[in-house]
Amino acid sequence: QLQLVESGGGLVQPGGSLRLSCAASGFTLDYYGIGWFRQAPGKEREGVSCISSSDSIAYYADSVKGRFTISRDNAKNTVYLQMHSLKPEDTAGYYCAAGQDCYPRSHDYDYWGQGTQVTVSS
Repeated sequence: QLQLVESGGGLVQPGGSLRLSCAASGFTLDYYGIGWFRQAPGKEREGVSCISSSDSIAYYADSVKGRFTISRDNAKNTVYLQMHSLKPEDTAGYYCAAGQDCYPRSHDYDYWGQGTQVTVSS
């Protein structure tokens, strides 16, 4: 069974850090572009970051550039999203998704995880 499982979310104060993990089972992540998306209540899902399948090029939304870093650990079949300098506006459910490569639109991805909640609040 093909599955993506996110973990690492939680409650953090503004300025804090979290590392989200996206672990795959049933398939090999390094053959896929892996995107991170987030969705806050009442808002549309937005792309946060993506790491490409072929050469692991990383892409970031302007809102997180310089604060978030995406990376792969192929040995663990896991993609990470390291988040620093978190702001209240980063509060959302975070989802990872696997596709043939990196795409800006969520519907171009084939597999999705169940999400992990990130809350940034004092």
